[in-house]
Amino acid sequence: MDLIKVAENAFAVEKKDLPNFGAGDTITVHYKIKEGSKERIQDYRGVVLQIKGEGTKKTFTVRKISNNIGVERIFPMFSPFIDSIELNKKGVVRRKRIFYLRKLTGKKARIKEKRI
Repeated sequence: MDLIKVAENAFAVEKKDLPNFGAGDTITVHYKIKEGSKERIQDYRGVVLQIKGEGTKKTFTVRKISNNIGVERIFPMFSPFIDSIELNKKGVVRRKRIFYLRKLTGKKARIKEKRI
């Protein structure tokens, strides 16, 4: 197990200044996409369902509704393809993993906003 940690530290990625977000927050992930020789930044805006893992293996799941279909995407927290993360709304939820949101539609799927 110690060899795994040595290898992780050798290939450690520099930590970016990411906002402090959690489950229930609405964020916009600015993600770099390569298409041939061109590179562009695509925005992915949705609700954070969970944050999972620790250290450099930390990931977070973002869910958005696209054409009345729920789309989820898992992003590695320290991916070099993430340009930036923007916190849009802080949500008030009681759980760390809000998978119950998958079953809800319409007004029931709303999350209360925390006033800052």
